[in-house]
Amino acid sequence: MTDYLRAVIDMIGPPHGRCTDPTAWLRLEGEVGRPLPADYKAIADAYGACQINHHLYLDRPTDGWRDLGTWMRRISQLWSQEEVVREGVNPPFDPRAICGLPSITFGTAQGLIPLAGTDQGHIIFLAPQVHGVPDGIVVLNREVEWTGYALSFPEWLYRYLIGEEICGWNSAAFYPGPVHLEYLPTEPGQQTRVVYGPPRGM
Repeated sequence: MTDYLRAVIDMIGPPHGRCTDPTAWLRLEGEVGRPLPADYKAIADAYGACQINHHLYLDRPTDGWRDLGTWMRRISQLWSQEEVVREGVNPPFDPRAICGLPSITFGTAQGLIPLAGTDQGHIIFLAPQVHGVPDGIVVLNREVEWTGYALSFPEWLYRYLIGEEICGWNSAAFYPGPVHLEYLPTEPGQQTRVVYGPPRGM
């Protein structure tokens, strides 16, 4: 059985001395009313605040300008005001059917919690369950189409990095060679820093 957390770290490369703050995670988990998956927090602590392979943004709590909690609240408030389910949507693409929920909420223990996003308009959510599997991933694209993946966040990220169609239909974005990682400024005076992962024969 593949250890996807290990596989992601091996693919991206060793963390670059980023500080972690367990207390900040506890505060954030208190806000959403549930623990966040340990493997997701490990990846966010290891690499946030960053942009991975030109598109995927990953943040963590207390990172100044790029505080994860602030972004989670903003996304949750925005989508709490939007029409989540379009009239006439097919059940396979209805987030209620994907998650086995009578209605969809955001930023709550029994709802969808935003974990990451892309500059292509995708938002990656943690769901309490996806197709009956606990703690799956649901992706919303810019066309307000929903897709569920009964995967952990590390497995979802691993498949994203190897170019699988993992953000809905026609969403594959494969970049051969080492993973491109941009550490983003989080306070005045910082500059974007670009690093590359190890060779991966792809």
